[in-house]
Amino acid sequence: MTSEPTPAPSSLPTARLPERAAVVDLDAIRHNVGVLRQVADPARVMAVVKADAYGHGAVQVARAALAAGAAWLGVAHISEALALRAAGIEAPILAWLHTPDSNFSAAVAAGIDLGCSGWELDRIVAAAREQQRPARVHLKIDTGLGRNGATAERWDSLVGEAVEYQDEGLLRVVGVFSHLAVADEPHRPETDTQLDAFREAVAVAEDAGCDLEVRHIANSPAVFSRPDAHFDLVRVGISVYGLSPFPDQSSADLGLRPAMTLRATLSQAKRVRADQGVSYGLLYRTRDAATLALVPLGYADGVPRTSSGGPVQIAGETHRVAGRVAMDQVVVDLGPDPEPAALAGAEAVLFGTGDNGGPTADDWARAAGTINYEIVTRISPRVPRVYVGEGA
Repeated sequence: MTSEPTPAPSSLPTARLPERAAVVDLDAIRHNVGVLRQVADPARVMAVVKADAYGHGAVQVARAALAAGAAWLGVAHISEALALRAAGIEAPILAWLHTPDSNFSAAVAAGIDLGCSGWELDRIVAAAREQQRPARVHLKIDTGLGRNGATAERWDSLVGEAVEYQDEGLLRVVGVFSHLAVADEPHRPETDTQLDAFREAVAVAEDAGCDLEVRHIANSPAVFSRPDAHFDLVRVGISVYGLSPFPDQSSADLGLRPAMTLRATLSQAKRVRADQGVSYGLLYRTRDAATLALVPLGYADGVPRTSSGGPVQIAGETHRVAGRVAMDQVVVDLGPDPEPAALAGAEAVLFGTGDNGGPTADDWARAAGTINYEIVTRISPRVPRVYVGEGA
């Protein structure tokens, strides 16, 4: 996801915002990183800024997170890491999801740490030879998630091969890592099983001669629920953006502040009669004469089409989307009271901090039958990002 950032001071009045905007509060990012550092201490914090920082803007979030004390940045793809380097960010960056077409040479040249599940090892070594500098590698063990990472059966041989290349000066094994499957459900025993497997894998690597800088497996939920998973480094994504990874705990419960507010200026407001059908399929009909407000955000902007009934705050009151979400717009039934003329230029907030009872990304996740991660990450490039707070 890429979009041109629109810098803005914290005091920017609504009237000067674009007609649609995802407003990102960089002070909230810094606050959240501070909370995570405190909870994880003495482990260091890796701020995960993959997928354009979960839709918030990778470069801007990375700078804010580093200013707040994050020690590392994490991304999925090498291309994401290279974009951060091109923006002048020199902090340690780990990229972990590769294909045979990934640009390992560019990564080695840019000093990007590389996750390695096994098959990539020869390609990383070839890139190190080409660049005439050793690659920095984090070996990944699959402790039970079943995605990338070496299996337990393959682990000893992978470590042995990596150490041979390390002895040749072609790479340094600086980390061992894995990923948890059910840390957002703290009662489940699989996390204990994964942590046991991870400790065994770390011991194998260290016994083989790997001088590890970092051992890391904890994600956002594990930071809060499993201090025994912190090791040297925690990889935090959704919590950096102020959203809770737990279905039964809110952002406020964890001391976090949601960083993104999705808002728009109303396109139209009009009075309609009772039994007026609304949006495709006419699945919604007004009960009485009502004022309908048209919000210029739809599924092309990232509003889930499945989220009919999602909350929208207009003029301080929260209402529900009426009928189907369309490509470019949603309709909100405001009931019988508001006069359309009084709504000219009014602001509609789909989600934000939740202050004063306003809607949140969690509310939209429930309406769409998904998780808050998806709600913020899917906001499309058509919606300008506006940055507020220090450093905007």
